Parts: sequence; structure tokens; C-alpha cells
Amino acid sequence: MTGGLLTSGPRELRDLEEVRVACGDDDLVMWTAQDLRGGARAWAMGDAVVAACPEVSRRDRVAVWGGAACAAVLLRHALAELGPHYRPFGEAELVRDVVAEVEGLEVAGGFSWMTLDGPPARALALDAAPDGQDGPGGPAGASGEAVRWLGPEAHGEVAALLAAGAPESYAVPGAPGVRRWAGVRAGGTLAAVAADAWSAPTVGLLAGVATAAALRGRGLAGRVCRWVAARLVAEHGRAALMVDDDNPAAVAVYERIGFRRRRVLAAYVPGT
Repeated sequence: MTGGLLTSGPRELRDLEEVRVACGDDDLVMWTAQDLRGGARAWAMGDAVVAACPEVSRRDRVAVWGGAACAAVLLRHALAELGPHYRPFGEAELVRDVVAEVEGLEVAGGFSWMTLDGPPARALALDAAPDGQDGPGGPAGASGEAVRWLGPEAHGEVAALLAAGAPESYAVPGAPGVRRWAGVRAGGTLAAVAADAWSAPTVGLLAGVATAAALRGRGLAGRVCRWVAARLVAEHGRAALMVDDDNPAAVAVYERIGFRRRRVLAAYVPGT
């Protein structure tokens, strides 16, 4: 790292094309930048970029990208502008290096960011569903019913399914940024769901995945995720999701669909 990279200071990026060029179209940065409206902002300096957005996937987040020295300067600038309650996140090694440089910042924990850049892989004969509890107990499509977008009249069913099967889901019906829900029924019962939530212009986000307990083991959530992912890619060019690292069954299903995995870390300022 040369000292010249640090001399010009942070430069605010005013449109998504500037962000795309500065970060090399990194999907994590482009998702966090959203549409650069509603309080979303981004800065570049040297070989680094940070993008921030309030209440994106239920948190005030700052994506960090690039070289650690410039990224640390940018992050200090962003937190001073936006407030210390914003949570930085990015690739694990970079966040560890930035935390070491930025006083008062601590690692909060890790998870995986997964991205799909093209059409999903074809359905497999057997699919473990990505809620981490379905086993390879039956063929995909065994319900005999098609995945489809759900209307508002189904939101009560979606909320009940999430409360029972995925109570920690950030995506719930009616939450700001949660655009629409897809689901599949089995015998008239809503069996599995997933949401299009907090999608950005060039990165659609898959969230809110859940399966009814009595219907696990049939690959139903895998079907819903593949269906939603295909539509997100068609509309936005890419699909992405966040998944806990301690959920290997979910990671395996997403990888079979075609998502590629990046380990990320989040950080925070204690007391905020």
C-alpha cells in the first residue's frame, strides 16, 4: 500500500454507476447501496469503497470493500457522518483488518453471503430444503402444486408459518422493504415460503425461507428458493442471500441451486 492512496480523502459517490465502477461491481456493495435513496450513501478512496443504508435487512449497515488501509479511513468517515450504530460488514479477512485499525470497533460475528449470477441449476431429484431441517426425504415437486407469488390474503398464513418454523426471520409480511412472498401448497396447506426482500436495482435478495414442520423432508423450500432465485436473476441480474454458517444443510442446498459462497464478518461499536 502506498501513501498516495490515502492523500485525496473520501469522495462521496452520487450515483450507482459511480459505485459500480469504484467497487468493480461487487455484489455486496451494490446491494447495500440499494438505489442511493432514502439515506443510502457511498464513498470511495484509493482502492476501497464503503456503502451504507439504513434499515436494509432490518439493520443500519455499512458494506466495506477493498484494501484495509483505505477502507479503515472510509469507515471512520462513514461512521462519523452516519452515526456509530451502523454495522460494518464485508469479507472476513478485510473486516478483521479494519477492526484492528478502527478504534472502538469490535467483531460481532460471521455468516455467509451467497450470490447467484445466472439462472439456477436444474432441480435435483432429491433436495434437502434450505431451512436446515428438511432431509432428502422425497422428490422435488412431490406436492403436485406449483410455486407462485402469494397475494396479501395469504400474509396471515405466511406469518404463522414463519412464527412456527423460522421465528428469527428478518423478513416478515408487512415489514418495510419486504416486497412479495412466494410459496407452494401441499393439500391446500401453505407448505414453504420465501421472500423477495430489500432487493437493490442490480441485486435481488432472497429471504424469509421457511417450511411447515409437518411437511419437511420433501424438498419444498428448495423448490421455492430456486423459483424465486430465477425471478430475481431475471429482474435484477443477480440474486443473493444471507445464511448462518451453522446451517450447513441450507448452504448445501443453495450451492446446488448455483449460489456461490463468501464468508463475511459483521462488526459493531459496543453500546450502540
